[in-house]
Amino acid sequence: MEFRSFLDTYINTWIQSSLTDLRNMISEDYQAREISGGQIIDFGYEESIKGWEQGFTYVLENQAEWKIHEVSTIPLREDEVMAVLEATLVIDGKSLHTANLFFQTFKKRDDNNWKLVRSYIEAGIQKNR
Repeated sequence: MEFRSFLDTYINTWIQSSLTDLRNMISEDYQAREISGGQIIDFGYEESIKGWEQGFTYVLENQAEWKIHEVSTIPLREDEVMAVLEATLVIDGKSLHTANLFFQTFKKRDDNNWKLVRSYIEAGIQKNR
């Protein structure tokens, strides 16, 4: 699968809050760092799945919707691409004034499928638009 197709599927899976599908797009050796309120939080696959589950539950319970903006894609290596994504929520037709900025690195595996392998996340940033 070409990266563009994979990324479109990944973003649509996120927008649909499909934990089952998203789980299959994340590598089991996934590593991440999130900066939230000045605190540094490092976590792996299991913590990531719990975080996505909490976020998706919140979206569904509050009838919110994800607004994802693709800032950039950057080829890092022949088999790795970084996608910079800005994500926020829209609740009752109003976009939140804060967003999370995700620097997500995807790696093409031997089976020709892409997986999210690492992330750096700036949480709660002020939106400029």
